[in-house]
Amino acid sequence: MAYRILVVDDSPAMRNFIRRVVHLSGFAVSEVLEAGNGLDALEILESRTVDVVLTDINMPRMSGEELILQLRSHEMLNHMPVLVVSSDSSEARVERMLQLGARACLAKPFSPERLRTELHKVFPKTTEVAP
Repeated sequence: MAYRILVVDDSPAMRNFIRRVVHLSGFAVSEVLEAGNGLDALEILESRTVDVVLTDINMPRMSGEELILQLRSHEMLNHMPVLVVSSDSSEARVERMLQLGARACLAKPFSPERLRTELHKVFPKTTEVAP
C-alpha cells in the first residue's frame, strides 16, 4: 500500500526538502501534497485523503497549532496522524503540540533519519519498499 502525505509549510524550499526526504525514506509513497498554510491544508483535506500531515507551526493565515485544533474537532479527521516540523522547538511549544495530538515534534533543521524514524512510528514497517 502506498501512502499519501500532506506537507504544510509556508517555505517552498522546506516543502521541497521534506518531499525529497519522504521519497528517499524507503516508504511506499504515492503522492506528497503541499500547502503553504493551515487554511490551504484544510481545503486539500476537504477533497483528498492523506495518511499523515507534516506541518510547520508558524505560518500566515492559519498556524500549525490552529490546523491541529481544526483536525481534532473534525469528525472525519480527528485521528489523522500529525508530525510537527518547526524551528519553534521550545519545551512549552513542543508540550503544547503534543497535548493537542501531534505524534511528534521535529526541530528544524532535522536530519532525514529523524523524519524517517518518526514516519516508522506512523506507518507499519511493511510499507517500506525494497532498496
